[in-house]
Amino acid sequence: MPSLTPTQAQMLADALLALHMGIVLFVVGLLPLVLMGGVFGWRWVRHFGLRLSHLALMVFIAAQAWLGQLCPLTIWEQNLRRIAGQDSYRESFIEHWLARLLYWEAPWWVFVAAYTGFAAAVGVAWWRVGPRR
Repeated sequence: MPSLTPTQAQMLADALLALHMGIVLFVVGLLPLVLMGGVFGWRWVRHFGLRLSHLALMVFIAAQAWLGQLCPLTIWEQNLRRIAGQDSYRESFIEHWLARLLYWEAPWWVFVAAYTGFAAAVGVAWWRVGPRR
């Protein structure tokens, strides 16, 4: 694999951060939509593939937290930022704003509890507003 220039690494890191934010929005935003869709009869919230990907992502996230591992997207982004020679004082616009939405300072157990609770809520939604094939 050819080596990346610092500019290429920064652009890839920013793209990964944007992708990461999109996944967070999908995982967090879909749950209330599923619950509302169950009440209002929205058929699309019962799409099996959509719901399976939602549940699988949340179980993966919770399992990583229980195992004490960071998300692969976070690890890849951090590695790319190192290649780009970035530190905490030099950041792009995307990194600056999206990172503040994604990364919070808290003890690890807070994240384990939050991810586990959210995974349980997604599981309850799977049961209460069941997907259809």
